[in-house]
Amino acid sequence: MKRSEFIKLGALVSAAFTVLPSKVVFGSPNGKLRLGVIGTGLRGQELLRLSLQREDTEVPAICDIQPVMIESALRLYDKANKPHPVIYSKGDYAYRELLARKDIDAVIIATPWEWHYPMAMEAMDAKKHVGCEVIMGTTVEEHWDIVRKSQTLGMQYMMLENVCYRRDIMAVLQLVRQHVFGELVHLQGGYQHDLRDVKFNDGKQPYGGGVEFGEKAYSEAQWRTQHSIRRNGDLYPTHGIGPLSKMIGVHAGNRFTHLVSMASKARGLHEYIVQHGGKHHPNADIKFQLGDLVTTMINTANGETILLQHDTNLPRPYSLGFRVQGTKGLWMDLNRSIHIEGITQAHRWETTDEWFKKFDHPLWQRYGEDAQGAGHGGMDFFVVNAFIQAIRNDEPTPINVYDSAAWSVITPLSEESIAQGNKPIDFPDFTDGRWKTMPDIFANSDRY
Repeated sequence: MKRSEFIKLGALVSAAFTVLPSKVVFGSPNGKLRLGVIGTGLRGQELLRLSLQREDTEVPAICDIQPVMIESALRLYDKANKPHPVIYSKGDYAYRELLARKDIDAVIIATPWEWHYPMAMEAMDAKKHVGCEVIMGTTVEEHWDIVRKSQTLGMQYMMLENVCYRRDIMAVLQLVRQHVFGELVHLQGGYQHDLRDVKFNDGKQPYGGGVEFGEKAYSEAQWRTQHSIRRNGDLYPTHGIGPLSKMIGVHAGNRFTHLVSMASKARGLHEYIVQHGGKHHPNADIKFQLGDLVTTMINTANGETILLQHDTNLPRPYSLGFRVQGTKGLWMDLNRSIHIEGITQAHRWETTDEWFKKFDHPLWQRYGEDAQGAGHGGMDFFVVNAFIQAIRNDEPTPINVYDSAAWSVITPLSEESIAQGNKPIDFPDFTDGRWKTMPDIFANSDRY
C-alpha cells in the first residue's frame, strides 16, 4: 500500500493525529537505506548480521559501551565483507553522537529495556525512523509519549516482534483469515521459558549461570534479572499478544478493552541460587518481587477473551502456549494439533503438518530460502525485512506504533492490576478511536 493510497482511506481522515511515514530522502550516493544500530549485544548482533547481508542497506555506525560486544560486531562486518563502521562507545549516552549524524535514516535499538524509551524518543527527534526490540517503555506515560512523538513528527516506530512471523503462526493466520476456525472466541499465548540458567559464555568462563547477574554476569543476564527483583507483572507479553492481536484484528476493527492480572508467589530464582550457589551466596538474601507465574486475562471490543502467561523462573521446557479457538474448531501449538468440526475426526486431534503445508503464507513461500540460517528459525529475517522495506518504500510499517504500544503496555497495566489486588484495569486507546476503521496491512501481501 503506497503512501498516497494510505492517506486516501476514510479511516485516516484525521491525519494530524495519525502516523503516516515522513518522506525519507536517502542521502547515500547509491540510494541505500542507511541504518544505525544501537546495542550490539547478542540480540543486536543478529539484527546487525541480517542488515549487513542486504544489498539495499548500509550500516555506517554502531553503538555499544561494552568492548567485547563491539569486537563481535566488527567480526560480522568482516564476514559480510563490508567496511567497518564508525563506533560510538564512550559512556551511556554515546548513542546521541550516532543520532546526531545526518547520514542515518533509521535506527535499530537492541539495548536493555529501560533504555528503549529515551533512545526511541531522541531518535525520532533526530528524524530517524525506529525499529525497536521489545519493550516500548516501562510506564503507561512512556507509551503515550512515544505514540504522540511518532504522530507529531511522522516518524515510524516498529516493534521488532519476530514471533508474528513464525512460520506456523503465519499459517494459522491464513486459516483465521479464511474462516477455517469460524468466528474466533478465545485465544491463549505467553512467554514460558526457563531463564534461570542463562549461561552465556564468552569462551573463557560461564559467568555464573543464573546465580549471578549485574556486573558479574554476561549480556542480558546483566540487566534482565534486575526486573525480577523490583517488578511484579507480565514482563514479556509481546511474543504471545503480538501474533494473537493480528488474528483478531486489533486496530483494524477491534481493540483491547481491559485486563486483569494475578501473580503466584516467588520461589524459583531463590531456590535456584541456593541450589547452585549455596545458601550463603550473597544473592540468596534477595527478595524477588516477580511471581513465578503471572497470568493476565484480556477482553476485547469484539468479545474475544485472551489469556497470557509469563513463566520464566521455574523448570519447564520452552513453549509459547498458543491456542486459537473459534466456533468451528481450534489449534494448539503445544501438541502441534488442530481440530475442525466436520473435517477432522470427531473428538480427535489431527497433526498440523498437512494443514500448514496447504496454508503456508505467501511471505514464507517467497522468502523461505532467504530466511534460512536467520535467528529463531528464520523469523528474524522477516521482521528485519519488514522494517527495512517499509522505510525504504515510504510505506507504513506492518507493526505500527499503535500495535507496539498496545502490546507493550500490558506490562505496566499488569503491574497495576496485581498491586491493586487483581483489579480490572482499563486499556488505553492509543488510536483515539481510529481502531474502528483502520486498515489491516499486516502480512496482507507477499512483500512484507
